Amino acid sequence: MILVDCTSKNIKFKNMNIRSLFWVLMMLSLAACSANTNPFELKVSEIAPGWAKTSVNAPVFRKNSVVSAGGYQYVAYYDSTANVVLAKRSLDSDEWEINTTQYKGNVYDAHNVISIMVDGDGYLHMSWDHHNNPLNYCRSVEPYTCQMGEKESMTGDNENVVSYPEFYKFSNGDLLFAYRDGGSGNGNLVLNWYRISTRKWERIQTNLIDGEGQRNAYWQIHIDHHDRILVSWVWRETPDVASNHDMCFARSDDGGLTWEKSNGDVYNLPINMASAEVIYPIPQNSNLINQTSITTDDEGNAYIAT
Repeated sequence: MILVDCTSKNIKFKNMNIRSLFWVLMMLSLAACSANTNPFELKVSEIAPGWAKTSVNAPVFRKNSVVSAGGYQYVAYYDSTANVVLAKRSLDSDEWEINTTQYKGNVYDAHNVISIMVDGDGYLHMSWDHHNNPLNYCRSVEPYTCQMGEKESMTGDNENVVSYPEFYKFSNGDLLFAYRDGGSGNGNLVLNWYRISTRKWERIQTNLIDGEGQRNAYWQIHIDHHDRILVSWVWRETPDVASNHDMCFARSDDGGLTWEKSNGDVYNLPINMASAEVIYPIPQNSNLINQTSITTDDEGNAYIAT
């Protein structure tokens, strides 16, 4: 296990055993979840049975299966017949409102996760059932409801070979959407921005991290308290997971338009293997998992684990 502390001017590397890493990450989670010193209660809330013959409802790389906004909490999952199900509860209640949507997914492929997010106006956005196939995206028909509208495109470009949909939320309520355009070992990172002022998506980056037709990046994204976007990733050279290598880093202070390294040097876009900042070199055949995991503390220092 490796924990990397990316400070504003330098990066510190700490080799840690699993127990030490567990405690560090647990303390960071507690700090992020608790706004005061009062102890909080862990509660288990039962919703309904879900699909369990594969890990499609709970893979490690899934982003935003549970979100909270406007006093409500939302959950997305596949049920036993592959229906996409959305559930909602008031944060002060254990009663769930369950909506079996009009959509289904290929639950036998654990890549085909569901991702959700609520924008600043209360509309629920959902993307689901992707592993190198056309974009599946819709949003709720009105704020704070689980009733979803018809499928629609976002920008209409680079939406035919989609994998790993991820929503993120800015402090003003706008959304960031990330996905891979292309296949394993040959794909690019696409970023879209949803503006609540227009209720429309726009393309920010068509090819932020370029696989150059030879490889692709497996990334993780975090938006910190100052709306700074941070991305860490590993490269994969082929469809074989054994070809994963190197931990890389980039960040943006302007919503993804321009990007820089940890020392402030500006990237010429798109980022490729030759220009990427390798913050921790890891050779191929190192049993390196696809994605890293990234978060920040209250001071904006980034912590990356893999």
